[in-house]
Amino acid sequence: MSEGLKTSEEIWLLLGEQLKSFFVVRVRDHQTAEDLLQETFVRIHAKLDTVADVQRIRPWIFQIARNLLADHYRAKSKEAARLAELVEAAPDHEQQLEDVVIGWLPRMLELLPDKYREAVELYKLQGMSQQEIADRLNISLSGVKSRVQRGRSKLKDVLYDCCSFEHDRRGDLISISRNEDSAGNFDGKFEE
Repeated sequence: MSEGLKTSEEIWLLLGEQLKSFFVVRVRDHQTAEDLLQETFVRIHAKLDTVADVQRIRPWIFQIARNLLADHYRAKSKEAARLAELVEAAPDHEQQLEDVVIGWLPRMLELLPDKYREAVELYKLQGMSQQEIADRLNISLSGVKSRVQRGRSKLKDVLYDCCSFEHDRRGDLISISRNEDSAGNFDGKFEE
């Protein structure tokens, strides 16, 4: 994926959605995520010519994103600064694995039936409350809760059908491998 990423535009086209998902999942606020994404690309654009090894550009980009996220948490409060330290302290390998999985989310969400996909996207990616979703979709709060829970369960199923995950004794993710019977392109369908 890193090969040929020489301009900010190429990086935007290939990694923009992954970076946006990276921020949305962590800050749970769509506007804040957009701001962090924009600042990430300002920094990428300013420093892109300093990258010596094009093969390492993706980890470099996500390090910028992690640093901006840490700065964001520090600015919010002391408690948030402690969370930022946890983000900074995460092993680089583990963070890269997590970034890969987060990058899969948009494609995986497309596999969900519309009613589950919409509820999960509004709740998890756009940061809406479940009550706001109920009002927007004109359904009951319990209906929203059910759709979000079932949608998350279906996402988990497709992820575990695709890949195997290895964890250490503490439960930290240490490797991901594609299952032999999975093409890894998430072209399966869910049943209602």
